[in-house]
Amino acid sequence: MTTLGAGTPTRPALVRPYRALARVAARSTLAYPLSFVLGMAGVLLQLLAMLSIWAVLLGSGTSIGGFTWPQMKAYLLIAYVTGALMSFGDWDMAARIRDGMVAVDLTRPVDYQRARFAETVGVAVVEVAFSLVVCAVVLAVTGPVPVPSPGQAALFAVSAALVLPLRFTTVYLTALLCFWTQNIFGVSLARQAITNLFSGSLVPLTLLPGWLQAIAAVLPFAGMTFTPATIYLGQATGADAWRLIGIQAVWTVALWWGARLAWRTAVRQLTVHGG
Repeated sequence: MTTLGAGTPTRPALVRPYRALARVAARSTLAYPLSFVLGMAGVLLQLLAMLSIWAVLLGSGTSIGGFTWPQMKAYLLIAYVTGALMSFGDWDMAARIRDGMVAVDLTRPVDYQRARFAETVGVAVVEVAFSLVVCAVVLAVTGPVPVPSPGQAALFAVSAALVLPLRFTTVYLTALLCFWTQNIFGVSLARQAITNLFSGSLVPLTLLPGWLQAIAAVLPFAGMTFTPATIYLGQATGADAWRLIGIQAVWTVALWWGARLAWRTAVRQLTVHGG
């Protein structure tokens, strides 16, 4: 058995601060339930609008692009849950950058990026719980959706687990732009528009023109909605499903370390401006 030196922190000790941050973030979200629900209203209204539109288009038993009404409903619910994660997460981080409170974060004995991700995980637990309640209500009103086989469900779980780090890194990179722009409003709206289109949360990517599908295939956004939804519905199985999961994993690693590099550059920018 290996004995650690007195000054060497154990792994639980290293993880403990991040667990605490996740708990605090979750409790802070629950402390203001009305604010949280209002913040989720935009994504909820989008879900209701898309359900209404596709119910009319597919309600007669027809199919479009290989999607029946139950399949499209499952797709839209998955898109809702994944889209609810960090809908406006860059606003909070950008606000601390803009008012200089990020300087306080730098004095804490934790890694800045990991600390923000821990907080994201804490809030995501509440977001997912709320979203699943909404999904349960929708299913109770509109009827069931297809259920994948156990093997396909396991693949879906792996793919779904990669959605949060993918969304976090894109939102985190957007927030870091505030070091240069001093305003996140336009940048955040652009990020949301691009994500909604190329993730497939507005419409399945298979229904887009071929040239847009080709662009989406080389971007990380498909892994945030289209990939897990496609695997859930059994439209990607076996080796094809693992290939899509591999793309998700590669983008997750690339964006995570790209974000760390961007943070180092941003900190130097903060020093130049006397932050």
